Amino acid sequence: MSAALPPLHSLDPIGPGHRVTLGETLPLKLDCGLDLGPYQIAYTTYGKLNADRSNAVLVCHALTGDQHVANVNPITGKPGWWTTMIGPGKVIDTDRFFVICSNVLGGCLGSSGPKDSDPSTGKPYGLRFPVITIRDMVNAQAMLLDHLGIQQLFCAIGGSMGGMQVLQWAASYPERVFAAIPIACAAKHSAQNIAFHEVGRQAIYADPQWHKGDYFEHNTIPRAGLAVARMAAHITYLSEAALHRKFGRNLQNRERITYGFETEFQVESYLLHQGSSFVERFDANSYLYITRAMDYFDLAGQAGGVLANVFQGTKTRFCVVSFTSDWLFPTTENKEIVRALNAAAANVSFVEIETDKGHDAFLLDEPVMFATLQGFIDGCAEQRGLNGRSEKGGRA
Repeated sequence: MSAALPPLHSLDPIGPGHRVTLGETLPLKLDCGLDLGPYQIAYTTYGKLNADRSNAVLVCHALTGDQHVANVNPITGKPGWWTTMIGPGKVIDTDRFFVICSNVLGGCLGSSGPKDSDPSTGKPYGLRFPVITIRDMVNAQAMLLDHLGIQQLFCAIGGSMGGMQVLQWAASYPERVFAAIPIACAAKHSAQNIAFHEVGRQAIYADPQWHKGDYFEHNTIPRAGLAVARMAAHITYLSEAALHRKFGRNLQNRERITYGFETEFQVESYLLHQGSSFVERFDANSYLYITRAMDYFDLAGQAGGVLANVFQGTKTRFCVVSFTSDWLFPTTENKEIVRALNAAAANVSFVEIETDKGHDAFLLDEPVMFATLQGFIDGCAEQRGLNGRSEKGGRA
């Protein structure tokens, strides 16, 4: 098999911090009807690709995530967003698997998006960047894998918007995904979630520094609007129980209320911190584009309105995970995916994890989730023949 494989291109040396230009000869056909090319995709890699390139794991990030999933983020200086899950000896064992995580198309951490220069004008695209969808993001990732010479993924995994990408991978490229793990997501974005996103977008639009998306030309950033958008969204990532456990009605740096409008409660201070730190690492227009991509996501709509039709004949093995306190993507929506997979006679496992941590539980220390995914991955690896010993002495 290896004799027919294409070259590895930029995989030497292996490590975080790659960026590649794609679509130079074959542009990416977007769902909006436009062609995009050339475009750039930024990505990180961890671990070693085996001889027949069968141990690749694609990690798909959520709305405000990025490609720095298991390394120190060069922008924030903080650990990657899924270090609980990925690394030597962890659930996604980098002594065993070759892990890839790319910044989504439309993002702001190296992949092409609205803050990049439009070659026709030399100025940042702003809102002239074409509108993208989850399927566009996945198609760009598929072209990245083509570039890397990886024909089939051992596994695609992600939570929230990352889970949407995993489902789209299984729908668009079933022959390229051996196992799929969509976590805390849905097959379509609900009216409630679209409404929350619109509140965030309106906050950005209302910021006088936004300048209809051309803020870079005015040497400004719509900090206030983007911070409010982040604050509103962050509330949906937690549960009432989690907020109460963290903050209750505790006051911030004072012993009694002051009957004014300065920050009184710890939860207010927490949200202000979330908003102010977010604007330092994320682009406002990218926030608009990516939230809209999530809003457009409707997997059944790609198959005549019947979700089971999306998965007919699939050989991909699925593990669907939800959390009891997740009201952003509740268990009922995850079960809709499971029912469709059952109707298509797919190989599917499902677990609902008891937790009060809300939607963000997939990013946190959840031993039941770790144990469930470890068992699923080990079982799939055995079927795939990936249980040998690596050169480092670990599992391969």
